Amino acid sequence: MATVTESNVVEAQPRQGAGKNVARRLRKSGRVPAVLYGAGKPPVSLSVEPKQIARILHSEAGVNTIFDLQLDGERTKAMIVDYQNEPLKGALLHLDFKRIAMDRRLKVSVPIVLKGDAAGVKQQGGILDQVLREVDIECLPGDIPGHLQADVTNLVFGQVLRVADLPHDESKIHVLTDPEQAVAHITAVKEEVAPTPETAAAEAVAEPAEPEVIKKGKQEEEGAEAAPAEKAEKPEKGEKKEKK
Repeated sequence: MATVTESNVVEAQPRQGAGKNVARRLRKSGRVPAVLYGAGKPPVSLSVEPKQIARILHSEAGVNTIFDLQLDGERTKAMIVDYQNEPLKGALLHLDFKRIAMDRRLKVSVPIVLKGDAAGVKQQGGILDQVLREVDIECLPGDIPGHLQADVTNLVFGQVLRVADLPHDESKIHVLTDPEQAVAHITAVKEEVAPTPETAAAEAVAEPAEPEVIKKGKQEEEGAEAAPAEKAEKPEKGEKKEKK
C-alpha cells in the first residue's frame, strides 16, 4: 500500500516568473520546474530536485506514490499526475503535482503482475500472452497498491484469466475496469513449415509456363515473314496500271 515515509519527502522551492526562458535557466541550475494544484486551492509554481523525483518514479508504486511536498516550511500530501521527459537524454523537463486529501478516494491505474509458471507453457508448449498490463481502481490514497498480482500456475489452453480473477481487498479497493476483460491466456507457438517436394512441384505447375511466351515469339516472327509477301504483290498492281 502507498505509505509516506521520510524518504518520500520532496523539498520544493517557489518559482518566480514563467515562460521558456525561466524554465531553461532552472534546468541549467539543476532543478526541474513544476506546478502544484488541486484541493480547491490556486496553483503554485515551484521547482524540485530531479533526484528526489527519480527516486519516486522508480519506486514500486511509481506515479501512485503519496509523498510530502515541503514548501515554505509547510508539508502537503501530493502525488505526481503528469511529467515530461527530454526525448533523447530522458531528463525531466516539467512536473504536475496534485494535492491529496487522505480521506478522499482516488481513481488511479495500477500495473498487473503475473506470477508462476503456467501449465500451458510447461506442459503444453504454449506461450503466455498478457493482453492487459494495468487496471483502473478507486480507493483511499493510503490503500493504493503497488500492483495487483495474479497466479497463472494452473492456466492452460482454453482458459482465460480475466480482471474478475485478480485478487484484491474488495473492502478497500473498487476495480473500475470491466471484470470480463481478458488479462492473459495461452497461445500456440507458430511454426514455419518447410515446403515438401509435392508442395514445391504444385507451386511450379501453378506458375505461368514459358513455352507460351516462346510460342508468342514465334507467332510474331511468322507475322514478320508474312509482311514482305504482301509487299511483293504491290508491283503486280503497278504493272496492271501500266497496261491500261
